[in-house]
Amino acid sequence: MERVDVAIVGGGPAGSSAAHAAATHGADAVVLEKGVPRADRDRLGPDSTDAAGMLDYWLDLMDLGEPFPDDVILSELDGAAFHGPNSSVTLHDTGVSASRDGFGFTFHRARFDDWLRDRAEDAGAEYRTGVSVQQVETEISGGPSHVVRLSDGENIQSSAVILADGPQRTVTTGTLDQFLPDGRSLATVLPSTKANHIAYQEHRRMPEELFTPELIEFWWGVIPGHTAYPWIFPNDAPVARIGLTMPIGLDIGDYDTSQWALLREDDEAIPRGSEYVRRLLEMEFPEYDLEDFPLVEDRGKSGGTETYPISSTRPIDSPVGANVAVVGGAMGATSAFHEGGDHVAVRSGAIAGELAATDSMERYNDAWHEAIGPEILRNIAMADLVHDYGPSDWDRTFETINRMVQTNGPLWRQAMAGGLGGLKVFLEYKGRKFGLRGTRYVQLAADEYVV
Repeated sequence: MERVDVAIVGGGPAGSSAAHAAATHGADAVVLEKGVPRADRDRLGPDSTDAAGMLDYWLDLMDLGEPFPDDVILSELDGAAFHGPNSSVTLHDTGVSASRDGFGFTFHRARFDDWLRDRAEDAGAEYRTGVSVQQVETEISGGPSHVVRLSDGENIQSSAVILADGPQRTVTTGTLDQFLPDGRSLATVLPSTKANHIAYQEHRRMPEELFTPELIEFWWGVIPGHTAYPWIFPNDAPVARIGLTMPIGLDIGDYDTSQWALLREDDEAIPRGSEYVRRLLEMEFPEYDLEDFPLVEDRGKSGGTETYPISSTRPIDSPVGANVAVVGGAMGATSAFHEGGDHVAVRSGAIAGELAATDSMERYNDAWHEAIGPEILRNIAMADLVHDYGPSDWDRTFETINRMVQTNGPLWRQAMAGGLGGLKVFLEYKGRKFGLRGTRYVQLAADEYVV
C-alpha cells in the first residue's frame, strides 16, 4: 500500500494551498482530485467557479507570501454598487485596512486554480487528477492512521488527512461521521438544502457602453430568500459574469410575487437561474435585447454558464485528535454572503497543511479561529442581521448607508450620521457579534467529536 505523510481530498484553492504548505514544510503530500473539465481550462482541475473577486484586505488574509499573479487578474475594481428596488449605494472602501492599494479586482478562476496547483507541485507536492476518493477509514489506537480508498481500487495510507472537497462534502461527511456520537451524522448537522445556497452565472459580452470595469454590482431585495441576490461582475472588457445566488428549495407560495421585482404574478415556481438573468437584464437595460448580451461559450464550465453550490456562513471545527482537518468550503468557511471565499479557503488550507507537516494538527482549530475567525464572524453577523429583510428594508438600509458614508470617522460616528436607522443597524450588528463571541459561530464544535 502506498504511504504518504498527508493525503488531501480535493484540489481547489484550499486543497492546493494545503499541499503547498505541507510540502514546503517537508511533508510527503498528495492531492487527490477527481478532475472536471472547464471550457477555459486546458487540463483537468477542481469543480471550480469564478467568484465575485478579491477585495484588498483579502490578500492580506490569504497570506500567500508572494505577489498575486498579474496574469490571473482581469479587472481592477474601484468599488461595489449595491442596488435596492428604489435606492442604491456605492462603496469605494471596504472599511478594513489593507496593504494593497485599490478596492480589489476580479480574476480568472481557472488560471488561479492552475497557479495554485503549479505552486504546490513546485514545492514538491503531488497533484493527481482523474481519481475519486470513495472513503477514508481511520484507526485511532496507536496513533491516528488513515486509509484513503480510491475508486480505482488502490489505497493510500497517511498520517494526516485534509478534507478539501468543497461544500458538497461528498467525502467529508462519511469521514467525520466516524468521530460523531452514535446516531449522529454530519448530514443532519449540515443538510445540503440548509447549509448551502445554489448559484448560477453566465459569461456574457456586454455592449461596450454598458460595461463598467471598475465596479462589481449587486441587487438586493429584488428576488426572495435570505442572502439571495443577482449580480454583474466585470471580467476582461467587455465580458461580464451575470448571475445570482439563492437558498435551495424555496417555495413560490411563501412569497407575495408583487413585492419582488424579478418575480411575476404568473410564476408557478421560483424561476430558474437563466430566467432570473434574463429578467435582470430586461429590468436594468430595457432599451436592449437579450441578443445584445451574447453568451461567451468558451468560458466557464459549460457553454458560458455555471451552476454550483456555495456553502453557508457558519463553519465547523475539525476532529484534530484524529489528525483530520476540514478546510475551505467543506468546513463552511466560504460564504454565500460575500459570494465565495477563495481567501479563507487558501488561508485555512495553508494552516492545515503546515500543521499536518509539523505534527501539530491539534492546534488547527485554534489557529484557524485566530486567523480567519474575525472575517467569518463579520459575515455571519451581517447575514443574520439581514436574514428576514424584504424589499423596503433594503431600500431603507441603503438610504441610511448613503448618509453614513458621507461622514468620516469610526463606525459609531457614521451610525450617528445615519440617524435612528443607522443607530439601529449599528447596535443590532454589534449585538449579534457579541452573541457569537468566542467560537460560538461554529455549527459543530471540537468537543462534539468522539476521538
